[in-house]
Amino acid sequence: MQGANFSAVTEFILIGFSTFPHLQLMFFLLFLLMYLFTLLGNLLIMATVWKEHSLHTPMYLFLCALSISEVLYTFAIIPRMLADLLSTHRSIPFKACASQMFFSFMFGFTHSFLLTVMGYDRYVAICHPLRYNVLMSPGGCACLVAWSWAGGSVMGLVVTSAIFQLIFCGPNEVHHFACHVPPLLKLACGAEVQVVAKGVGLVCITALLGCCLLILLSYTFIVAAILRIPSAEGRHKAFSTCVSHLTVVVVHYSFASVIYLKPKGPQSLEGDTLMGITYTVLTPFLSPIIFSLRNRELKIAMKKAFLSKLYPENI
Repeated sequence: MQGANFSAVTEFILIGFSTFPHLQLMFFLLFLLMYLFTLLGNLLIMATVWKEHSLHTPMYLFLCALSISEVLYTFAIIPRMLADLLSTHRSIPFKACASQMFFSFMFGFTHSFLLTVMGYDRYVAICHPLRYNVLMSPGGCACLVAWSWAGGSVMGLVVTSAIFQLIFCGPNEVHHFACHVPPLLKLACGAEVQVVAKGVGLVCITALLGCCLLILLSYTFIVAAILRIPSAEGRHKAFSTCVSHLTVVVVHYSFASVIYLKPKGPQSLEGDTLMGITYTVLTPFLSPIIFSLRNRELKIAMKKAFLSKLYPENI
């Protein structure tokens, strides 16, 4: 059997930053600062929502769940990436690579599902305000969050199982800084590789486009409802509750489309690495900034909860 000549791969070598040897220290410092800021921003959001009873509403429950998924998503990838930037030995064991892929896909898709749930929350709040407390009851909100996490877990399990049941016959150099699907598929061999590649791609794109279409549908009804509000002040107040979520959705899906919908063809290692950075480091970095600055209620609560202790005379 021809497969008997294949040597089993027990570890992979992540060479994503090998083409930037003189910039690795700068990258390390930049990404470390962005990662710490991402953690601080999300922890600040969670602490503010926990502390301020006025924020104990469905919208901020979903925001807390979103922050948790973002913290866990970055934790699955960035610490390893930072360690590799300072190391000359960038190998990752086979099982650790599979674990990284599972958790990154799990938390990444959980993030997408939660953004979809937040879009539904805004739709109910603006289009059906009198039924909001019934449709978005505490039990209902908990179910939506639980289903988002369950959906993310299923996506992570499906993708990881499909990729790691393939035969990897060498070489074992992954042209990325993390265990990402396309570079791993290039290292796999066997007749089923193309089938798995198309299947995984179809599942991921279907899930992302499905979430995106549901969000677009929610905002179609939201815009129609806002335009029926007679006063300009009322329209502005209604739309202001959606701005931060809509901005994060645009950023999230813009960078996700770069990863999943880029045209097939030869890609440089530098280009793949830089595109991966946008979704892995930049998007989580921007998200807490957007929610903190574009959400007036959250911004006021943050000042009340934390700045009042430092500068009580200014609050």
